[in-house]
Amino acid sequence: MLSGLTLLDTVETFFDARIDLLERQLKKQRERLKSRASSLAKERREKLKTSAEDYDREFRKYKLKVSARLNRLGEAWQSARVVRTKEKFLFFYGVMNVFATALLFGLAPEWIHIVYTVQALYMIPQRFFSYSAKGWGYFLADLCYFINILTLVFVWIAPWSRQLFIAVYCTAHDAKLQIGSLATAVITWRNSLVFHDHDKMVSLFIHMYPPLVLTVARHFYTGAEERFPALRGMPRLNPISALLYSAFFHLLWQGLYWRLLLVRRREKIKSGVRITSFQYLLKDKHGPIGKMLRAVNPNRAEFYFMMGQFGYSVVTELPAIFLLYDSPRWSIAFMITIFAASAWNGGGYYIEVFGRKFERELEALRKELAATQHLDDAMDEGSGKNAPKISPKVVITQPDLLMDDPAMVGARQQKEDGLGLNPGNGPAVQVDEESRKDR
Repeated sequence: MLSGLTLLDTVETFFDARIDLLERQLKKQRERLKSRASSLAKERREKLKTSAEDYDREFRKYKLKVSARLNRLGEAWQSARVVRTKEKFLFFYGVMNVFATALLFGLAPEWIHIVYTVQALYMIPQRFFSYSAKGWGYFLADLCYFINILTLVFVWIAPWSRQLFIAVYCTAHDAKLQIGSLATAVITWRNSLVFHDHDKMVSLFIHMYPPLVLTVARHFYTGAEERFPALRGMPRLNPISALLYSAFFHLLWQGLYWRLLLVRRREKIKSGVRITSFQYLLKDKHGPIGKMLRAVNPNRAEFYFMMGQFGYSVVTELPAIFLLYDSPRWSIAFMITIFAASAWNGGGYYIEVFGRKFERELEALRKELAATQHLDDAMDEGSGKNAPKISPKVVITQPDLLMDDPAMVGARQQKEDGLGLNPGNGPAVQVDEESRKDR
């Protein structure tokens, strides 16, 4: 009996010790698993907290960015209203100027030269200061400005000078098709009747009004011989005298131009600090004149250009001498043709240039929406499915503001346009090839 109890006690003691050891191991494992689970839960909470904080921070930054952009564009929008008001006024002035000119031509032609003088006294100095400030001052030495000054001299200082009248009349009318002359831009340089663009309207005025004044004085001004004694006893033009007088003033201008610009200012022109009509034509890769100038010896290009210009001037004066001076009907048809060309160019500007600008604005809007959606997707992936989603509507509350303001685009165009400079007409407002053509 004693030995049996001893064996039982021994077995009980053995198993109790093993069970106790197993319980301690299970408890330790349970505590380790519990600690691991707690650690994982804490780590998960920290990650979620960090992710939420990152999302909130990114969301706040995004909201601030959008808000700043909308504020900035809102300011531009308000500024654009001022610019649009200015353009509306210029449009009103341009339309009323054409309307008033037509009325004066029909009802009181004796006032045409006065209206021309009043506008010229503002527009020519204004262009001088504006072009000089932009570094385009050498375009003011072109023949168109020279003829405007000679026209004013004839009207108010020397109305008795037959030689001056003949020279100005022939040069002003031949300039419609002549390279670098008075109304060059109407056809060659594509002067445009764009009422809201002050620069284009000034260019058109400079090239259109002197021929109109001289045509009115010759054919439609009752009592013109008293106001302009040079017209007395001159029912027709003597071809030889007319060509000699006009050639004299043309060569006078050409000599001054060559001496003052091409000789004394040659270094500035070569360095690119200043640009002239000749330089503009030389760089024109698409025009026939530029191609011909680049085909000759560079050292002789200026001489060939001046001689070609003079010869073309003489040839294009012939219609004014043999046809326009004698016929009021042909003179009116001639003026209508030139005005129609400017209106056609203006229509091209409104339809083509504005249409392309609208396409660019749509493309900018498409890119803005795509960028916004990309950011939205990226933030959604980083913060989980339950994260609030940002709607693209945030940035298109005012769609027009996403694109550059039209006025700001117009300002840039004066720095672009392929340096769409407009010799005789002045540099064009730059943006693209079409805008350069429209100048």
